[in-house]
Amino acid sequence: MQYHVKHRTPNTEHRHWQTYVLSLPNTAIRCIFTFFSLISSILSLKLSLKSLAKIVLLALPLLSYSWQLQAANDSNNRAKRSDAIILPLTEVINYARPTLRGGFGGPADIWNSNKGFLVQSIEPQSYNLNFPTTGANGLFFDLLISGVDINKLTWQPVTHEGITATVTNVVNAHLWTPDYEERGPVVARVTLTGPVATINQHKNPNPSPIAKPRLPQTFELVGRDNDGHEVVYGFVLQKWFVNRGAESKPYSDQLAWCNSLGYRMPKVKDLTNAKCGKHYYFPCRNGIDGAKPSSGEYGLQRRIGAGFFTEWGYVQDYYGANFVFLYYWTSDGVEADRIRYNVYAGGGNVAIPSDSPDTHFYAVCTTP
Repeated sequence: MQYHVKHRTPNTEHRHWQTYVLSLPNTAIRCIFTFFSLISSILSLKLSLKSLAKIVLLALPLLSYSWQLQAANDSNNRAKRSDAIILPLTEVINYARPTLRGGFGGPADIWNSNKGFLVQSIEPQSYNLNFPTTGANGLFFDLLISGVDINKLTWQPVTHEGITATVTNVVNAHLWTPDYEERGPVVARVTLTGPVATINQHKNPNPSPIAKPRLPQTFELVGRDNDGHEVVYGFVLQKWFVNRGAESKPYSDQLAWCNSLGYRMPKVKDLTNAKCGKHYYFPCRNGIDGAKPSSGEYGLQRRIGAGFFTEWGYVQDYYGANFVFLYYWTSDGVEADRIRYNVYAGGGNVAIPSDSPDTHFYAVCTTP
């Protein structure tokens, strides 16, 4: 025996009905009718409420027997079905997935090590709770969407202050996806493009200034299909980063390079939420510490709004973004600023190098 249900897109110009078939095997139907017959008999015999409750509890499992819900897309069948009830929409973006490599943990309500960051808000006034809050040219993340065929969605690029978020459908083939079942399906990939230093500027110790976006800026991405369904994802960029590629230099050279671009050298807390005092490489000195919420450990913990490496993970995984898997200088210093802290891009660990002028590390600059 089959029953038919529908749902439609509410509050949209084009209302679309989707028909479903609810199939109950004959055995299940007989069980359910038997259940109601029992209830009827009990009432007719005027049994006590206690007896009624016991029998109801015994019969409840019958109600959950063999329910099957399947989509019926055939237009002929749709036209014949008039016995309908309204179901809520199920189109939803569940996760925003940057690189997962490294196995870093995070709070269960924020981070899933196999899926990425959970969507924190669908309300425009609190898009700032969503990933990412930091960005750089060439970084990307995937939107994991359920309840709609993403191949039928179209997206318009969104640009603010010279930064563009573009959504394209790609086949996920990244080895940093630990769940093998997630490799292969098409995903909606968001790519950030914006102010960037060219290879020639990487090699120039005093490059010309580049565009410096006024932040924060809110980005709202909307995917639409031909039936009027929409999926929406919003985030707020608070900081923009520009790196110097594979140029490893002393701190003074890298500082001059950032300043020449019109950007600044980042602090430890701009990059990681590692906790000072958890390792002798990162002592708590001069009030220098990682971002909050803190990881509580020597390395990073995946969080939103708690540092560039904290959000994006292994930045060298984003091909074309020109990051390296090594240490980056920060402006935080000790010993009368003779020694500067540096942060490891592979795990957000913080260290104090030797005070030798020959110590070389990489540069990433930020604004504001």
